[in-house]
Amino acid sequence: MGLFGRTEHDLREIADEIQAEGGRADILVGDVANEDEVRARVDELVERAGGLHVVFANAGVNGVWAPIEKLSLEDWRSAIAINLTGTFLTIKFAAAHMRRAGGAIVVCASVNGTRIFSNSGASAYATSKAGQVALAKMLAVELASSRIRVNVICPGAIDTEIDDNTERRDLERVKVPVSYPRGSIPLTGRAPGRAEQVADLVLFLSSDRSSHITGTEVWIDGGQSLVQG
Repeated sequence: MGLFGRTEHDLREIADEIQAEGGRADILVGDVANEDEVRARVDELVERAGGLHVVFANAGVNGVWAPIEKLSLEDWRSAIAINLTGTFLTIKFAAAHMRRAGGAIVVCASVNGTRIFSNSGASAYATSKAGQVALAKMLAVELASSRIRVNVICPGAIDTEIDDNTERRDLERVKVPVSYPRGSIPLTGRAPGRAEQVADLVLFLSSDRSSHITGTEVWIDGGQSLVQG
């Protein structure tokens, strides 16, 4: 298994957890939005492992959430670069190796930009996530003849650290006033989903148990997007 990301410390923690369970994880440090670095790290992983069969494109940031007139071009470019361009580069260089034996690609999008549009100010983030869905569907058709399946997961509120990299500016001015007195997640009320639940879905879509599924988005949100969109 190869772990690709910008922060070696975080990758090391994940690798240690995998190795503690008897697995193996190679750490590949680089910027997912940098073409040369993504190409080099993918080639490096294939050389070490002898092949590439499964890809989980999970790198992403919330970025800046702000009213459109407060959202700078750099804010926009940063979110698109990491979330959408990073996904494009990851699949671009992975597919060149995966065509030999087929495999599965899973892209992590979001309920934002696919079913939920009430998070006013999240324009750059939501656009990048909607773009990931379109990209995955296009590539599902293109890569099918090489026996490569491409699917998308769209998580809702999940207990992760992604909010730590969110910058919010002047959102009260554009926020839609909505109240969910019994909670906005039908299955759990207010409790977010767990990362392990998302991992189970990724494992299914990466396995032979989903061998006839491609070009499909799966919402994993406890029904949140059905009431909050």
